[in-house]
Amino acid sequence: MKHIIIIIIAALALTTSVKAQDELSPERKQAIDSLALEKVRDLSKYVSIIGNKNTPWSEANRVIDRAEELFMAGAEIGVSSLARTDIFYYKVRTYFERLMRLNYDRVEIEWYKIEYVSDLQRQPDGTYVGVITIFQRFSGYDQEGGLVYQDTTKKDITVYVKRKETQIGGRMIGFWDVLLGDIRVKETSS
Repeated sequence: MKHIIIIIIAALALTTSVKAQDELSPERKQAIDSLALEKVRDLSKYVSIIGNKNTPWSEANRVIDRAEELFMAGAEIGVSSLARTDIFYYKVRTYFERLMRLNYDRVEIEWYKIEYVSDLQRQPDGTYVGVITIFQRFSGYDQEGGLVYQDTTKKDITVYVKRKETQIGGRMIGFWDVLLGDIRVKETSS
């Protein structure tokens, strides 16, 4: 009986220890928030480079590869327009390829007011999920430099934080990884 009690106590201690590793301390959460915001800022830069008509095709494709690495598999990005009420969602690579082929001579895309709107919430599988809101100003110009189209879109970016492990020097090291999920259009205005 004493032996069984010791085994139960050891199992509970191990479970508590593993569970504690999956909890986010305030310091760790702040570091993860910073990393998530940094990834969104990186994505903002990538969108500008890919959308820039002066970016060479090979460079734009290299940047698309880098941008894809920021996302979870299967993530989609929403596209809206003042000319229609429908919102279309495209897989990440398809979105960027379409962005490269836009029929404007010059495109400017600016993201601003990047901020968390929902705190990271722990899911039953141990993943943390949050939402970052951004505003995107899109401007398309013709060959003479005249503004042809402009809109401002509010978008919500889902952020996933997962515990992962990697082997370094024969030892398993745990770390938190941040990936972006779907980018949903909330509203589009002129």
